[in-house]
Amino acid sequence: MPKIELETEINAPIEIIFDLARCIDLHEDSMAQTNEKAVDGVTKGLINLNESVTWEATHFGIRQRLTSQITALDRPHYFRDIMLKGAFKSFTHDHFFEEKGGTVLMKDVFDYRSPLGFLGNIADFLFLERYMRELLTSRNLLIKRIAESGEWRKFLV
Repeated sequence: MPKIELETEINAPIEIIFDLARCIDLHEDSMAQTNEKAVDGVTKGLINLNESVTWEATHFGIRQRLTSQITALDRPHYFRDIMLKGAFKSFTHDHFFEEKGGTVLMKDVFDYRSPLGFLGNIADFLFLERYMRELLTSRNLLIKRIAESGEWRKFLV
């Protein structure tokens, strides 16, 4: 089971970073390359504990749906989302936020299982793990840019 761990240092208040990380509208902006849209559940604003969202996106030329739910939330330090339905066999995405010397360390831990057993393991090795790491990294860099500029106000007002 692949585990992707990312750390991003951000120079902004922890509450702003935390809220941007669970903002549906920012998530859509960060996934523009896959035309990802929230189509059910929470479709705008901030997602909260026990709420779910269904995303529709195109990955590898295939239109897909994925439903995830926030199963733990301790603002502004931690939240977890898990897949309820979707292309993966399963995933858990933990988001950690820690103040460190005037900045915030945002850490993602994305644990997932690919479908199709052995074939899924081959896909992980050949391209899927790299693809997921690049998507998450791109999203985190957008959160960083928006949090460090005044742009966060358009998402969190």
